[in-house]
Amino acid sequence: MNIPKLPLGSMVEKLEEWLTLYFGPVFDFIHSVIGGMVEGIEAALTVLPALVVILLITALAYWIGKWRLALFALIGLLLIDNLGLWGPSMQSLALVLAASVLAVLIGVPIGILCAQSGKARNIITPVLDFMQTMPAFVYLLPAVSFFSLGVVPGVIASIIFAIPPTIRLTNLGIRQVSEELVEAADAFGSTPNQKLFKLQLPIAMPTIMAGINQTIMLSLSMVVISSMIGAQGVGAYVYRAVSQAKTGAGFEAGLAIVVLAILLDRLTQNALKIKHK
Repeated sequence: MNIPKLPLGSMVEKLEEWLTLYFGPVFDFIHSVIGGMVEGIEAALTVLPALVVILLITALAYWIGKWRLALFALIGLLLIDNLGLWGPSMQSLALVLAASVLAVLIGVPIGILCAQSGKARNIITPVLDFMQTMPAFVYLLPAVSFFSLGVVPGVIASIIFAIPPTIRLTNLGIRQVSEELVEAADAFGSTPNQKLFKLQLPIAMPTIMAGINQTIMLSLSMVVISSMIGAQGVGAYVYRAVSQAKTGAGFEAGLAIVVLAILLDRLTQNALKIKHK
């Protein structure tokens, strides 16, 4: 006896059509906000000459991570500029920063909710499992359907793909705060907001920052995939090199992504150390 196939595909397509029909203005608003955000970040990164931006980033790297990180930033960014990939690299960086900022703004409050509510945690955790196991390419389909081609669907897909670590580690960091400290705060009459912002979040910050670091790395990993739906940047160079079998060009573009990835990783890892200096 053959069991009839469940019409999941057609149901998803009907849901997509319904959302597009009734929530089109909402998607247009989101498109405008995210598009303006990416354009603003890209403009800030490219308004000055490349050498000036490189020196500013190098100074930031020295402030956060001392001379080794500053030296890597200087050499790596000069290499990107020498390869003629400065403009595309800044486009990719703008996409990554926009996706990461939005993922953190959405993910941290959700993580706090999970830490404070067992019911919310039980509902959200399976959703996060689904988001992390679903192939990244699948996220491109609804993003294109709702937001057309370009950088905006790339940012949306990056947010969906990269947000779970921020939610999970925010939840974990707050739940790992010592119960004795929480009880002491309650004993002194702390309000829930005081307990959250003055006790739990400061203690959980290293764990939260680890989640933010992973979110940034996952956003950067979506750069190449987003190029398939029209997002510009270094990912487009990699995708073009793969489709045309140009190994040298692909290696150069991939090297630029590696430099950006290492630099962002080290900057976020060392960001918290400033408080202890």
